[in-house]
Amino acid sequence: MGFRMGIVGLPNVGKSTLFNALTRTAAAQAANFPFCTIEPNVGDVAVPDARLDKLAAIAGSKQIIPARMTFVDIAGLVKGASKGEGLGNQFLANIREVDAIAHVLRCFEDGDVTHVEGRVDPVADAETIETELMLADMESIEKRLQNIVRKVRGGDKEAVEQEALLKRAMTALEAGQPARTVEVSEDERRTWKNLQLLTSKPVLFVCNVEEANAAEGNAHSDAVAKMAAEQGAGTVIISAQIEEEISQLDAEEAEMFLSEMGLEEAGLDRLIRAGYDLLHLETYFTVGPKEARAWTIRVGTSAPKAAGVIHGDFEKGFIRAETIAYADYIALNGEQGAKEAGKMRSEGKSYIVQDGDVMHFLFNT
Repeated sequence: MGFRMGIVGLPNVGKSTLFNALTRTAAAQAANFPFCTIEPNVGDVAVPDARLDKLAAIAGSKQIIPARMTFVDIAGLVKGASKGEGLGNQFLANIREVDAIAHVLRCFEDGDVTHVEGRVDPVADAETIETELMLADMESIEKRLQNIVRKVRGGDKEAVEQEALLKRAMTALEAGQPARTVEVSEDERRTWKNLQLLTSKPVLFVCNVEEANAAEGNAHSDAVAKMAAEQGAGTVIISAQIEEEISQLDAEEAEMFLSEMGLEEAGLDRLIRAGYDLLHLETYFTVGPKEARAWTIRVGTSAPKAAGVIHGDFEKGFIRAETIAYADYIALNGEQGAKEAGKMRSEGKSYIVQDGDVMHFLFNT
């Protein structure tokens, strides 16, 4: 299981430059004019995880297969998109297909790069996009409520639940709050997700700063951090230009470059980690001489559900999971050492998988 993160923002904030860096490709044409990204560009990238290399080294794995994350570079939005301005309708449709939104905000001053509004104010930019998404949601809700009137009158259970959720979302939107502020019970979660409201998506604000401010940020990114804290959202500081430069280097050169810039890690690593936190994701591993592999699951996933990420039959015929904590696997030099030290556990259907678990599933065919 991976997830799709849509990279959104006003034109000329650095979305396509960041996408190019993240996917190590020039598929998205980065240019200094609005709408250079006409179709959403999709890039599938490996999730960096140093633990996987250590596990593979101990097990002598021939192949290393990291978890994957999909980034979608979506056309730039402008004021009035909810009414079809610019590429509005297309933009809004593409957002519905992602799990989370990485909202890139221009936090740099550069007279050579035009701002669509003629000024640099990332908080105002964020409000512009949020407003357009909220307006689009309100229009969508009104249409949906009209379309399910007959079913609601007829007592259709699903329609009644949809109506209740739609009305709660509309109440929040009319109060100037995005749909993600609506409290949804576990039983309602599936229906809520199927509504595909734009403002129900989790948001991560990505502050694109100048190279000189990549380590600590600047006044613009500070303002974004304050706004995000008030909304309970996350922020990441990135210099898209630095990330693009790093993407052209080999591992040793990249490490040296980061050190010279005063950065401990690449922005990709920070962005992915923040994305995992945003969607409450974690990783477990399968390790052997053939391959060492990382698998992405949601926090709180049971052992059978985690097995199902590999193959549906693993979940259906689940018997037990032989499990070693990552720290024990490393400290005891692999599976045999963990077994001898009594650190390999046999876990049943009720076991909740922990981040870093090394697992082997037994199942009936």
